[in-house]
Amino acid sequence: WPFLVLLAAFLLGNEVFRRYHARLVFASLLFFFALYSYAVFVVPVFTKSIGVVMFIASGVLAVALFFLFLGLLKILGRARYRQSRWKLIGGALAIATAMNIFYFTGILPPLPLALADAGVYQAIRHTGTVYVAQAETEPWTARLGLTQPALHVAPGQKLVLYSAVFAPIKMTTRITHRWQWWDVRTKHWNTQSVVSFEISGGREHGYRGYSVKSNPRPGGWRVNIDAEDGRLIGRVAFAVASVANPVETTTRTLQ
Repeated sequence: WPFLVLLAAFLLGNEVFRRYHARLVFASLLFFFALYSYAVFVVPVFTKSIGVVMFIASGVLAVALFFLFLGLLKILGRARYRQSRWKLIGGALAIATAMNIFYFTGILPPLPLALADAGVYQAIRHTGTVYVAQAETEPWTARLGLTQPALHVAPGQKLVLYSAVFAPIKMTTRITHRWQWWDVRTKHWNTQSVVSFEISGGREHGYRGYSVKSNPRPGGWRVNIDAEDGRLIGRVAFAVASVANPVETTTRTLQ
């Protein structure tokens, strides 16, 4: 949400700053923000990798291009540029600082990766070009996201986390399924299982894969789907309840 707040601030500023000098500063900083955001997305696309090094390289590229832009402003209107120079530099520094804070605190989305689909199922198998899952029937409140889905697990049963993660064509990276259980006593999420595997980009509906957790204990669960650099791509939260016998499931085809 902090990233969305920043976007909203720029949208509001577009209506507020109408005088020339304020408009020049605002439009230039908006350009720098757009340039920085685009660099964060496009550099990993061309280098086919993500991580801290690629993020820093994106920032360096954005800053270099912005200073070339400031040089053009200086040539075209030296006097007007001087009046706004320090506001431009200070604003650009603030944006670059915010983007780095967003990245290293996990606020910035793990571009260019995106979660296309994810879910927890009783069983899953790969048949031809599709995955076929056995899903427990959910109440309408869970389907709408109003309540947390509950999965009923019999002794010896497993749960399967399925994910489809979109990545640009020709990009190969690793993602991690991190299974975590909520410890009511300590009030902390405890990692119970970690499964990592490579994905390849280019598929419209995302690269598909799954991980399995045997004999999950009752209580609250979540599975974090993390990028190679540790940023969160998506999360699936659910509850587990123990039952004596397996419950009925329906067949669901996953594209």
